[in-house]
Amino acid sequence: MPIFQYKAFASGGGAVAGVVDADTVQGARSKLRRQNVLVSEIHELAGRGQRKRQPGTRSNPLTGWLSALREQRAAQATPSGRDLEILAGVTRQMATLLGSGIPLAETLTAIVEQAEQRSVETRFRRIREDINQGFSLGDTLERHPQMFPELYVNMVRAGQATGNLDVVLSRLADYLQAQRALRRKVTSALTYPLMMISIGLLVVSILMTKVVPKITAMLEDTGQTLPPPTKLLIAISDMFVNYWWVGCLIIAGLSFAIERIYRHSDGGRLFIDANLLRLPVLGDLLRKQAVSRFARTFSTLLRSGVNAIQSLEITGKVVGNRVLSDAVNHIRERILEGTDISTPLRKTGAFPPVVGYMVSVGEQSGELEDMLDRVATAYDEEIDVATERMTALLEPILIVLLAGVVGYIVYSIVLPILQVGQFQ
Repeated sequence: MPIFQYKAFASGGGAVAGVVDADTVQGARSKLRRQNVLVSEIHELAGRGQRKRQPGTRSNPLTGWLSALREQRAAQATPSGRDLEILAGVTRQMATLLGSGIPLAETLTAIVEQAEQRSVETRFRRIREDINQGFSLGDTLERHPQMFPELYVNMVRAGQATGNLDVVLSRLADYLQAQRALRRKVTSALTYPLMMISIGLLVVSILMTKVVPKITAMLEDTGQTLPPPTKLLIAISDMFVNYWWVGCLIIAGLSFAIERIYRHSDGGRLFIDANLLRLPVLGDLLRKQAVSRFARTFSTLLRSGVNAIQSLEITGKVVGNRVLSDAVNHIRERILEGTDISTPLRKTGAFPPVVGYMVSVGEQSGELEDMLDRVATAYDEEIDVATERMTALLEPILIVLLAGVVGYIVYSIVLPILQVGQFQ
């Protein structure tokens, strides 16, 4: 059934907007009229929430190219923290409703009615319609990869096959919330240093483009021979004033090139991820994050009834680092050859030794899922320690660097003034 987006006026005179499902535009208008809503604008949504182009209208090539670029980026992008939060909330609601004995179709109706975001409401209207037409929930969710990743879809299918969909959805909600918390920890750890660097660059740029040129111009007017530090400062200031756009182009070009290499080159992504893990302090934090994500994801999939081979295949796609992803894929290949999980895991060298030992104990005791949960919990705690240590280490370093730059500027300006005083 088509879905229509509308703008209208409510009975009280206030403007409202939303989406409604109906067979035709006339049916949508009639449905809204029965709700005492006067429609001012309505159109059918097509594909991923875009307007359906009317016959006879000419498409703009530039608009089409930009739309294709946006779709490509959306398909390649990982879910944002906000998306994970929304998905976790919706999943928790579905688990609660299904666990209370409410049928799936009515559960989806409740989600639609409670949705605060337009995109969520539209998507779940389509999902409800597919369910009413006889499709399974897993197959329906697979049609919306922007919101429901492969891990989510496979766990839902496993839950439907075992008859424990509400339990699986509850685990999914816990998993998504844990991933959101993990991402927040790493983001908060990186935010402070980046903020310090940005403020430092802003201060230095203002000094170099506004303050230093005026002072150095006064010094040059004296006609004295300027010392080398002052000459170097004047040259740097001239570069800031006259060639700032070159620096911006270089930064933009490097950012674009690194992004293209990371997203479209397997070797380039492996090289970047491997070197990120070698960085002092930050590399340790990124490795702990990837290990925690591996353990939490693998455990959640196994508990939900997904077999180990498929669980490793999915886990390898979500660990967030190509080095560990290749290691997980190697483990999967060795399992297909008949070996256990812990032996190839230890031989990859990508995981800390303690992870291999705990996985080995879990396999031997038949409590692999519990051991993986313990690994994830332990590394979540280590991430807290690593973030505090990184912040404590970077803060004085950045302050010293910024003080050194400002000190050099002051020294280069004061030095010729002192020389003038000595000659007098």
